[in-house]
Amino acid sequence: MAKKYFGTDGIRGAINSKNINGDMFFKFGLASGTYFKSQKKRKQIAIIAKDTRLSGYTLEPALVSGLTSAGMHVYTLGPLPTNGLAMLTKKMRANMGIMITASHNPHYDNGLKLFGPDGMKLSDKIEKKIEKLIDKNITNNLSNPEKLGRVKRLETGTKNYLKILKKNFTKEFNLRGLKIVIDCANGAGYKAGPELLKSLGAKVIAIGVNPNGLNINNNCGSTYPNRIKLAVKKHKAHLGISLDGDADRIIMCDENGNIINGDQIIAALATRWKSKKMLKGGVVGTLMSNYGLEKFFKSKKIKFLRANVGDRYVKEKMQKNNFNLGGEQSGHIILGKFATTGDGLLVALEVLFAIRKGNKASIFFNKFKKIPQILKNIEVKDKAIIKNAKVKKSIKTAEKLMIGQGRILVRMSGTESKIRVMGESENKKLLKKCINIISKKIIN
Repeated sequence: MAKKYFGTDGIRGAINSKNINGDMFFKFGLASGTYFKSQKKRKQIAIIAKDTRLSGYTLEPALVSGLTSAGMHVYTLGPLPTNGLAMLTKKMRANMGIMITASHNPHYDNGLKLFGPDGMKLSDKIEKKIEKLIDKNITNNLSNPEKLGRVKRLETGTKNYLKILKKNFTKEFNLRGLKIVIDCANGAGYKAGPELLKSLGAKVIAIGVNPNGLNINNNCGSTYPNRIKLAVKKHKAHLGISLDGDADRIIMCDENGNIINGDQIIAALATRWKSKKMLKGGVVGTLMSNYGLEKFFKSKKIKFLRANVGDRYVKEKMQKNNFNLGGEQSGHIILGKFATTGDGLLVALEVLFAIRKGNKASIFFNKFKKIPQILKNIEVKDKAIIKNAKVKKSIKTAEKLMIGQGRILVRMSGTESKIRVMGESENKKLLKKCINIISKKIIN
């Protein structure tokens, strides 16, 4: 049975819409608090972090009210990267962690991501149990007055998160002599990102660090990497780092201004980890991972598996197969040796650790030739159009044309009202033709 509220990465939508409003966030808080309270853990604690959207001020109090009404004690951390929340949920031995964010989406969207006491995103099974509680009569889950939860603001979230990050590396590790551009997307990493790099001795050019509640991901961050490209060239930097709104994604830029996507970062890290005997099992990508990456791993005798799109599904497949590296082309990269979910800053540190001694980023990242890929994101009113007979027919037509020359993937976005049409082929003319065959039927 399909989930009613949760998508591929939590709950997300336009602010003050059907599911993203104060009333619903009270219900989400009450339901999730009720579920985790029933797990019989002695301390009933939830911690909340958020990105920089203006709507966070509307949704956070409602969420807190729902949680405390369920009898959960709540700590609020303010703006903090998503994996910072996941790490602190585990470190503080909390029952749950909730990140208020819509990740890479525009400011007018918001949502939440839920983490369990192990710092892992919740499984589909648990999300469905919480959904059942959301739809139950509210009064069934309300606590008695003397058992209501308390609320406390923690100002040390960023400091504690950075301390955990740096503990993963040797005490001698530093970035002295490196000039680094970081674009924090005016989002959750706007404090943590520059602070981390400066504390390690780098010369930092920080952009996207002036959030006003409305400029998150606006012509900046990982979905707009041209900004770091220009900044790296202008400042003659050694490397560029671009995060998204909740800092769980990373896109990079080498010293020559070449944009480095998630597939390229994964290829470079996997190669290094294999040579250092750190790679465990193999690598998990997704249905969207470039075929050139798959061919590269085959040539290097590195096992490669594809998961459904969404870093949660990547992590699940990593766990199932006992792999310690995986991720997405979009920049969600999970370093299983250190983290339970994607973390742009952690990945940046791992890359910087590898190139810090005079190595060039362009050489480190130059691992495989990408197969030409086109990804078209088509905004739709109803994502069910993907099941339309004419659309299905167009997909079959394109797939037949592509036999032996590439591949086609059409899927509903799990986070936006879009259909994503992706194709790969060395035959660029055929690739464009196949993408257009499908796109026209979806648009019309």
